[in-house]
Amino acid sequence: MSAAEFRALYQRVRRQAPWGTADRGALDRITAAQRLAAVAEVRSGRSVTLAGVVRTRPAPDNPEPCEYRMTGTVAGGIEPSGLQFATDWFAMSVHGDADSHLDALCHVIYDGTLYNGVSADSLTPDGARELSVDVARDGIVGRGVLLDIPRLRGVRWLEPGDHVSGDELAAAEAAQRLRVGQGDLLFVRVGHRRRGSELGPWNAAEARAGLHPTAMEFLADRQVAVLGSDGNNDTAPSTTQGVAFPVHVLGIHAMGLHLLDYLSFEELVPICEAADRWSFLCVIAPLRLPGATGSPVNPIAIL
Repeated sequence: MSAAEFRALYQRVRRQAPWGTADRGALDRITAAQRLAAVAEVRSGRSVTLAGVVRTRPAPDNPEPCEYRMTGTVAGGIEPSGLQFATDWFAMSVHGDADSHLDALCHVIYDGTLYNGVSADSLTPDGARELSVDVARDGIVGRGVLLDIPRLRGVRWLEPGDHVSGDELAAAEAAQRLRVGQGDLLFVRVGHRRRGSELGPWNAAEARAGLHPTAMEFLADRQVAVLGSDGNNDTAPSTTQGVAFPVHVLGIHAMGLHLLDYLSFEELVPICEAADRWSFLCVIAPLRLPGATGSPVNPIAIL
């Protein structure tokens, strides 16, 4: 995709986005009535995580892993009686290529601005003054929909560098007998986690499967509220001239979507296949970190 074609695509999806007074972005598409309707998706009461395990060891896709250590009472210092506490400490680079996280609306700077035309000067050493992850402090609750692209293609996973088109999103929707609608939390599986578990980690910063930028027109037409993937959502190498992360630019900056990167659907898929049902109640609760550009997150699907 040329730079000019990307600019035209940006303008097309932006025209359908909630700009103006929408500091919560596309989250405003999830109404109270839609949350109540999403509760009706629960049939068995079973819950399942959509997050991967936080990784604490360096790997090709995780050169700066989460730092974790026990800081309180541990083996060797435990008294036989009385009260003691086990405590711990961790630090994380939120926007890496391994751990499940949510991108806030202040995460992407494009042409010197943030989503909704907010000045990038609102990003300060003390945090973002606007559009931080705190706009989702009340949680994101709605109907989750999983579109399984490897299942559609009849493969175990998409190879790094491959991309998902808008036509494939529509085809997966038809094959799974559902329809993505306004306010939905859309999850797109490319098989990133499964490939990593079977073949081992690789440098996902250089090569990974994701959405083609033109697929974002499908999301704009359907007025979805959130986009998540088991990869980074963006393909690497980029398909777009001069823009390394076109899906992030379109999703966050143009459309006001909170993005969830590096989720895990490997526990969810067999449950959906057994029930032949690919929609569910989904609850996402980011940490309350005013000023932060994102948060580690553990989305929960309830079926």
